[in-house]
Amino acid sequence: MPSRSPSSPATPPPRRHGFWAVLCGIGRGINVVRLLIINAVFFFLLLIVLLLVVGGIAGSRASRTVADGSVLVLKLDGKLVEQYSIDPMQRALARLSGNKSEQVQLRDLVGAIDAAAKDKRIGRILLLPGELHAGGFAALREVGAALDRFRATGKPVIAWAANLDQGQYYLAAHADKVLLDPQGGLLLTGLANYRLFYKDLLDKLGVDVHLFRVGQFKSAAEPWILDHASPAAKEADGYWMGGLWDEYLAEVAKLRKLDPAALRADIDNLPQTIASTQGDLAKLALDEHLIDGTATRAQLIAMLHAQGVPAAKNGHGFRAVDLAQYAADLPTSQSVFAPGVTVVVAEGEIAGGKRPPGAIGGESTAALIRAAREDKRTKALVLRVDSPGGEVYAAEQIRREVELTREAGIPVVVSMGDVAASGGYWISMNANRIFAEPNTITGSIGIFGMYYTVPNTLAKFGITSDGVATGPMAGAFDITRPLDPKVGTVIQAIIDKGYRDFVGGVAKARGKSFDAIDAIAQGRVWTGSQALDRGLVDQLGGQGDAVTEAANLAKLGKDYPVRYQQAPQGAFERFMVGFSQNAGVELLQSWGVRLPPWFAQIHALAPELSLLRDAKAGTPNVYAYCFCSPH
Repeated sequence: MPSRSPSSPATPPPRRHGFWAVLCGIGRGINVVRLLIINAVFFFLLLIVLLLVVGGIAGSRASRTVADGSVLVLKLDGKLVEQYSIDPMQRALARLSGNKSEQVQLRDLVGAIDAAAKDKRIGRILLLPGELHAGGFAALREVGAALDRFRATGKPVIAWAANLDQGQYYLAAHADKVLLDPQGGLLLTGLANYRLFYKDLLDKLGVDVHLFRVGQFKSAAEPWILDHASPAAKEADGYWMGGLWDEYLAEVAKLRKLDPAALRADIDNLPQTIASTQGDLAKLALDEHLIDGTATRAQLIAMLHAQGVPAAKNGHGFRAVDLAQYAADLPTSQSVFAPGVTVVVAEGEIAGGKRPPGAIGGESTAALIRAAREDKRTKALVLRVDSPGGEVYAAEQIRREVELTREAGIPVVVSMGDVAASGGYWISMNANRIFAEPNTITGSIGIFGMYYTVPNTLAKFGITSDGVATGPMAGAFDITRPLDPKVGTVIQAIIDKGYRDFVGGVAKARGKSFDAIDAIAQGRVWTGSQALDRGLVDQLGGQGDAVTEAANLAKLGKDYPVRYQQAPQGAFERFMVGFSQNAGVELLQSWGVRLPPWFAQIHALAPELSLLRDAKAGTPNVYAYCFCSPH
């Protein structure tokens, strides 16, 4: 075979032609695009991480000392919650992109107000509640009590807003001076609890909903079987809402030095009295002594200057520190390693399995209580409950852990928030002591079950179900078949047992007879004050009172740490928590670093769980749930 000279040119590879060449070209193009996208995403994420790290370091080094004469500005944007349900990264990215985090954690707010009361650098509080969304009045009452403690030190609280609803005003009324924008207004209307009813829609769809319940007033599932509220539901709702509104009027009247009866009359006669001010709600509120004056934002700043508040460093505005900055600046005064009181938060609907913060999981919340019990630092446990209830078995899992904690010699005190009803009461009943605010919604001791069948729905599409079974109960729970009366007997027996367990458990825990509890159960809802009169709670008070009682039961003395039991966080999550609260965000923003507003929505959580989200087809779904949030 002839040899090729070393200097001879190499034979070029054969060129591909036709369709194969086109495919190869497309493949190379896709690969190039893929590499470009991967590199772009990588370097973008790397840039974000570097910015966060640099901002965190720089922010920690930056002086965060609060200057003397500062105003603590409480600009409350979003929902008032017991614990964040938005993850740390989303909160940090929201702040960096200039968006609202949409949640205000109750304990951060109360802690900052109490710290400011003792802080000589803070001269006053400016409360801006115009964007606050509160689910109930109990949490607002706790914040109001903190504002009252602040005012008791001789420091003033000023509230200002463009517009106020009755929840926001309930908080603003605790201020020394309440101001509205001249073009704004205050609208107090009373409480209502209107619900949508789906029976007619379900009938049109051919869905048969079978309700099994115990309790004359257990009305949570009525919208699926009726097209209107039952008389029993209206009677019960009118009673507890009337009590809640009486509490509201009494407290506001006391704070504003008004007669409760006159305040009620002014609210009820709004259509007549609004004519006297030609539709000017701000002037009407001033005439009725609900506010102290009107002021634009510029006039508010001028008023602060006149009261001796210095201007900000840039010469504009006034010397201020916001809630996030101030909370991050607060030192930790107590050792987290010392024995003390552990708080477990149970907020949201109760469902089986593991649930994220903002919802209660039968497994996850029980695990938090168990971890607190097994921690040698825990000498007393406070269970903070803000829940309308949910699945019965999940609630029972949590109740058992409360009982085991008491059996381990650790006292348990329940602090009820806005709502601790039905399943929320189930998980509370075995505590040593139960605290509730006067305007907490609780009780609703009752059980219901729902079962769905869809033979008529299938028939609308020309589908039928037929076959054989090995016995009378085999296939009886098939939702494609009409409800067999035997199935109804089985489900009702299950619901009856659940109610006996609920009432019997409460009777044992409260030291009363079954009949005594049954008389105040029946699914009926009570306010905290009404529940105290009926022996369902032990004392009126907030979370601070519950913590003090828990410490007393554990004989901890006066100096003890309070720690929150939370699910373990990774190193990056802990970093993001700190970053979202420290000066790093402000520093990066001062450098002009901002993320696009849409970026913070990447980690948006799934919509809130609804009652039927976890319902299982072909099996009885048993609930201890209360739809009892007025608005």
